[in-house]
Amino acid sequence: MKSLRTVIQGLPVKLVGVHATSLPMIMKLRYEPSDPYVVHTAFTTDVDSDEPAEWIIGRDLLIDGLEGPAGEGDVRIWPAGEEGRRDLYILLNPPSGTALLKAPAQGVKAFLQETEAVVPRGAELGHSDFDRLLAHLLAEG
Repeated sequence: MKSLRTVIQGLPVKLVGVHATSLPMIMKLRYEPSDPYVVHTAFTTDVDSDEPAEWIIGRDLLIDGLEGPAGEGDVRIWPAGEEGRRDLYILLNPPSGTALLKAPAQGVKAFLQETEAVVPRGAELGHSDFDRLLAHLLAEG
């Protein structure tokens, strides 16, 4: 299997709070061709923060969320705003609480287009590293 490049992008996002308050954050998106179905995300309050909040989000879920409401359970995504000035809302709902993030839809779209240039949508199966996946599953036992 040929070596494909990892796609990484940082985007400014806002953690939306109650009473229309928001906290600026950085969302680092990482796409590994050997794990082609998901996007690894890390959220920090600044670039040098030691403890990012990390999430794994399905790539298809992000792609679908750019067009309309997508997801159920722990991750839900939907677009808002006018064409050209759209935001992408990402609701993370872990057992420990809820976080609502507002990201620039255009930045997420550009990142996803780059991932599709590396592994086209629908071609993920041919890029999956099943040995690595099996080792990971067995380690978590």
